[in-house]
Amino acid sequence: MYDYHVHSLYSVDSKAPMKDVVQKSISLGMKELCFTDHTDFNVSGKDFAFDTDKYFEEINNYKQVYSKQIEILKGIELGIQPHILKRCEDFINSKPFDFVILSLHVCNKKDLYSDNFFNDITPEEAYTKYLEELTYCVKNYKAYNVLGHVDLIRRYNEEVAKIDPMLFYDHLKEIFKIVIENNKGIEINTGGLRYWLKDINPTYNVLKLYRDLGGEIITFGSDSHNPEDLCAGYDYAIDVLKLAGFNYITTFKNMKPKFVRI
Repeated sequence: MYDYHVHSLYSVDSKAPMKDVVQKSISLGMKELCFTDHTDFNVSGKDFAFDTDKYFEEINNYKQVYSKQIEILKGIELGIQPHILKRCEDFINSKPFDFVILSLHVCNKKDLYSDNFFNDITPEEAYTKYLEELTYCVKNYKAYNVLGHVDLIRRYNEEVAKIDPMLFYDHLKEIFKIVIENNKGIEINTGGLRYWLKDINPTYNVLKLYRDLGGEIITFGSDSHNPEDLCAGYDYAIDVLKLAGFNYITTFKNMKPKFVRI
């Protein structure tokens, strides 16, 4: 059991104390827990970031206290946008992270969750714009390990979620080819199963495309914001992963991948 997408109270959208998350992980019998709290620069003119020194200090403390029970890693979910690549790169390269998820939460400088990105635009246009910005970012940014919830845009709009992702085959293929060539990966994110979407991110067809193109690096993450959601939906996600042709998942330490047989 490995959960590589976990939030705590260091994220603006979570109130979960790290200690509670760690203890719940141990009770589940998890082998590794990677905290990946949010940092998003320049969202509607604001930065959503945490005190990394305090973050590392607390994680290192729990690493020592619970060293015989669980491996705890220092990760981050970094929000990317085309106009802040240099700032993101400088930030990541200056910190001792074990693992970095790269996520596109903002498109056309509008927060997918709270701003009006979906107004006055068709679902197809919204999906295309999202993938175009994601393509630009993976072409020009390398300081990360996996792309987070590649089709996240489906989670924030019901009409977009109705669209078959394979309609954007060319965009997805280009993104995955760049990711694979740069020795990066993607994640299976089970968070959508807990919300109205009732599916993982990305969907089976998108996972299969990534695998067919030669993709091997893939992590598992619950996208939990409270301890009760750790590893939620994993049984289903493992079945989908196997069906897509994967035999391994990936873990990380010091930004280096390690493959673990399913």
